[in-house]
Amino acid sequence: MQTSSFLSISAHAFHKVAYTEWGDPDNERVLICVHGLTRNGRDFDFLAKALAEDYRVVCPDIVGRGHSEWLKVKEDYIYATYDVDMAALIARLDVEHVDWLGTSMGGLIGMLLAALPDTPIRRLIINDIGPFIPKAALERIAQYVGTNPRFESLADVEAHLRDVHAGFGPLTDKQWGHLTRHSAHKTEDGRYALMYDPAIALHFTTAPLEDMDLWAVWDQIGCPVLLLRGTKSDVLPAEIAEEMRTRGPRTQLVELPGVGHAPALMAKDQIDVIRDWLLDTRES
Repeated sequence: MQTSSFLSISAHAFHKVAYTEWGDPDNERVLICVHGLTRNGRDFDFLAKALAEDYRVVCPDIVGRGHSEWLKVKEDYIYATYDVDMAALIARLDVEHVDWLGTSMGGLIGMLLAALPDTPIRRLIINDIGPFIPKAALERIAQYVGTNPRFESLADVEAHLRDVHAGFGPLTDKQWGHLTRHSAHKTEDGRYALMYDPAIALHFTTAPLEDMDLWAVWDQIGCPVLLLRGTKSDVLPAEIAEEMRTRGPRTQLVELPGVGHAPALMAKDQIDVIRDWLLDTRES
């Protein structure tokens, strides 16, 4: 694994975007893995390590998360900024095509990019998100994303993560420990804070939340899609997943039992689903 960063731009200023990279840097088969709203690229360490023999796996920290910079103008935490950043990342990788895996927010970014003319995205893996998100699910997320808690110990951080991300599924203690170490940093007062800018929640708190409808975007996607859904997910209802399967791009739906929002993609059976689909659709 290697770590690096590049310079990108929002509407008001430049900023640094960090990423980790696995596998052969000369491999033309590139898989970009993009995390959920409050998470970071280290969520994909287990997956990236498993796929690194076949892929150059690149896992960015979306701006305001992980080791990427926090934006100076908080109103710039919008998908237009994230799209520009990811276009800059693809340009930096110097490849014509990429495969994309996105969890939650990362899936939405992938959909927006894949729907554009002449997109470099060849195949799209969407982890537990869709073009329609119910208001109730957004309200649940808003309850924790805008807070800025402090913790006395990493054990307290882990307890918090196990609570707010219970939907990740039955992770091992080792996996929860990994998420904890890469989710918090020590502050000047000796306590721990989560590694994201609380201002990423600005658009959750400045206007009333409503259902999110991006079906018009979905209908523009032309590449093959693997859709992963946790059977307990409130963000991707079963009926939305089924409509995604029958409408728009060529979509294979795989439901993951006993998991909510969103599958952590750390378990071997979940990783195998992704690996097998990538191999089966390589010539698509």
